[in-house]
Amino acid sequence: MRTLIKDGTVVTASDTFASDVWIEGGKIVALTDPSQRAALTGSGQPDRTVDAKGKYVFPGGIDCHTHMDLPFGGTTASDDFDTGTVAAAHGGTTTIVDFAIQSKGSSMRAGLDAWHAKAEGKAAIDYGFHMIMTEANPGTLEEMGGLVREGITSFKMFMAYPGVFLVDDQQIFRAMLRAGELGALITMHAEIGLPIDVLVQRALSEGHTAPVYHALTRPEVAEATGTERAIALAEMAKVPVYMVHLSAQRALERVMEARDRGLPAYAETCPQYLFCSEDDLRGEPGNPWKGAGYVCTPPLRPAHHHAHLWRGLRNYDLQVVATDHCPFCMKDQKELGRNDFSKIPNGMPGVETRLYLLWEGVRDGRISMNRFVEITSTAPAKIFGMYGKKGTMAVGADADVVVWDPNQEKVLGKDTLHMRVDYSPFEGRKVIGAPSAVFSRGELVVEHDQWVAKQKQGRGQFVRRGTFGL
Repeated sequence: MRTLIKDGTVVTASDTFASDVWIEGGKIVALTDPSQRAALTGSGQPDRTVDAKGKYVFPGGIDCHTHMDLPFGGTTASDDFDTGTVAAAHGGTTTIVDFAIQSKGSSMRAGLDAWHAKAEGKAAIDYGFHMIMTEANPGTLEEMGGLVREGITSFKMFMAYPGVFLVDDQQIFRAMLRAGELGALITMHAEIGLPIDVLVQRALSEGHTAPVYHALTRPEVAEATGTERAIALAEMAKVPVYMVHLSAQRALERVMEARDRGLPAYAETCPQYLFCSEDDLRGEPGNPWKGAGYVCTPPLRPAHHHAHLWRGLRNYDLQVVATDHCPFCMKDQKELGRNDFSKIPNGMPGVETRLYLLWEGVRDGRISMNRFVEITSTAPAKIFGMYGKKGTMAVGADADVVVWDPNQEKVLGKDTLHMRVDYSPFEGRKVIGAPSAVFSRGELVVEHDQWVAKQKQGRGQFVRRGTFGL
């Protein structure tokens, strides 16, 4: 199957140029000036031609932080690897990296096998895994080597959620040392959980049960302190470290200070921290419960943090925008915390809306098109060992390609999106700029917001990622 995407403007993390894109065998086989087209088609017409005149062509999005089919808080995320990856593709994302979980007292192998079973035969786009480590004992430290050889080259550790995910500094440090030996990367949920639990219990004892108290009991200083501790441990271990879902100014300043000293500290933020705020957690007059739809961890911050995070993206202090996609329906799921904010399942839907929202930053001049491609595709590919195969418009790369119409309008809402959730945090928001065609490994999977590939379930492939190479 030979495909020609003609007359588009190719956008990479570093360049913008007019080019035809030729796809064959699931790969990009040529990027050519449109003036060369007649000579290239002389030996035979392409099987499919996509007209990209007036549109941009860039690498498919990579969402390196999703939680499909995740058991949490007495329920399970409403998107599985079927519905969640289909939604991702509709929004221009062609690869995800999800989180497999080591259960307390169990092996990482058992956790990885469980997540392979969740994804295999269901995923519609390509996927990889990080491994959540809930223990760093001699057995799990030894296991890390085998997982790295299988392409699981990043490990997530938590300073939060005592009794479930939390590990102490000694375990984090041991895992970092081991990761350094293997060329792997430790990613951190950097939010000090033990004091937070005290604040939660105090709020509940005083009768504060509304969703906004999820934010008020997880203050900015908890994230800033956790970030500083994680960076200090990584500096001692002489290894890189990656902060997931950074939400606040002071945490960002800790990353900036480390990077200014030349340390390999990296961080992602998420669209919810760029576009939503603590005010959303307060709900509406007479209906504070609506705020439950905005409960995620770390929590949404006051709106003044938005400007700091956008500046961090513009100035390369933040490297990636991922989603932390972990949706729960308002009915029956978020409802579990109706009378106790600490029991509201933590998470928001976002895997489909990331590119729509960030394009607003391009339109508003907050980031360039090239930076848009970098933070949504190229940087995650580089940091997480996929670059060359994913994250770039280059000969030999997988033909994960988005044709983006900068003038197409879309109204975001639960009925116009494909995520399996009964609300949207951005209900009624009109965006301008949308994918008109999405290719996954050379196959046209979405066209004009319709799934057009013959297969959905199971067409996605597991991505064996390389070790950290920056």
